[in-house]
Amino acid sequence: MALFNPTRDQVRQFFFDTWSKFNADQRLSDLEAIALEVMHMHPEYHQVLNAPERYLAQAYFPEMGETNPFLHMSLHLSILEQTGIDQPPGIKAAYQALQEKLGEPHPAQHTLMECLAETIWQAQRSQTALDAEAYIALIRQKSATA
Repeated sequence: MALFNPTRDQVRQFFFDTWSKFNADQRLSDLEAIALEVMHMHPEYHQVLNAPERYLAQAYFPEMGETNPFLHMSLHLSILEQTGIDQPPGIKAAYQALQEKLGEPHPAQHTLMECLAETIWQAQRSQTALDAEAYIALIRQKSATA
């Protein structure tokens, strides 16, 4: 079984193409429609999306305080996909509870994104597979203190 593993440029091109299709009033795929929702949550990225020739190869340096808008939007997409299919099991209910607690979806997604990033970092650090149980436990822990 082959997993979809796009390159950095393919991910960025997906966002650029989706934004371009939206601006041209063209029909979007289901995934593009979800990506567009994420793009609308982040108007600060619209200037980037309007300049693919400038930002396709742009490097971002977190140690310099720079946020990679493509990574950020991709994490949103991951969270929305996970909650949409409840995978790992329990994430949908945790997300719904967090939305109720915080009053809206965007900050709830950011909390889950922090947990996902931490879980990915731990897996990379220990050179193991992503631990879904630890991921859900971290979500519950952060939800309790949110």
